[in-house]
Amino acid sequence: MRLLLLKDVRKLGHLGDVVEVKAGYARNYLLPQRLATEPSEENIKAIEGARVAAASERARKLKEFEALAAQLADVSITIEAAANPEGTLYGSVGAKEIAAALQAQGFAVRADQVMLDHPIRTLDNRMVKLEFTDELTAQVKLWVVREGALPDGDQPTDAAERSEEPEDEQSDE
Repeated sequence: MRLLLLKDVRKLGHLGDVVEVKAGYARNYLLPQRLATEPSEENIKAIEGARVAAASERARKLKEFEALAAQLADVSITIEAAANPEGTLYGSVGAKEIAAALQAQGFAVRADQVMLDHPIRTLDNRMVKLEFTDELTAQVKLWVVREGALPDGDQPTDAAERSEEPEDEQSDE
């Protein structure tokens, strides 16, 4: 089915493009969301001005994303999470948490720009891919550490924890 896009649709096309899609995708998503319409001559002429404006907006955003990708080249983020002694998280770290950590450092990254194959469920460090456009990506280093970990990454030992307990609580029987 041929449709004229009324808005940019990621991985499909830009405003004003005439695309070929499956009928179900058109009927169930593109048409109800008002992202596309029939490619008639009147419709094509009606959105010509919007097409030029959208192209300049895409060029402006691309420059912003390129600058952001350059800033993110050497960035490392740390997320604390509760984990068992084996290093398995009680929950998981997903795109929302990663985007929030980047936003806390002053980077304008949205959760939909963070590309994860699956949620992170272990303590570890890894590279996370950020996709700003189909062609422009960046990577940041992510450290998932145990909640309450010391700054140098060491956990207090049991002996150190026992020595901090007050001794006057011991009973003399």
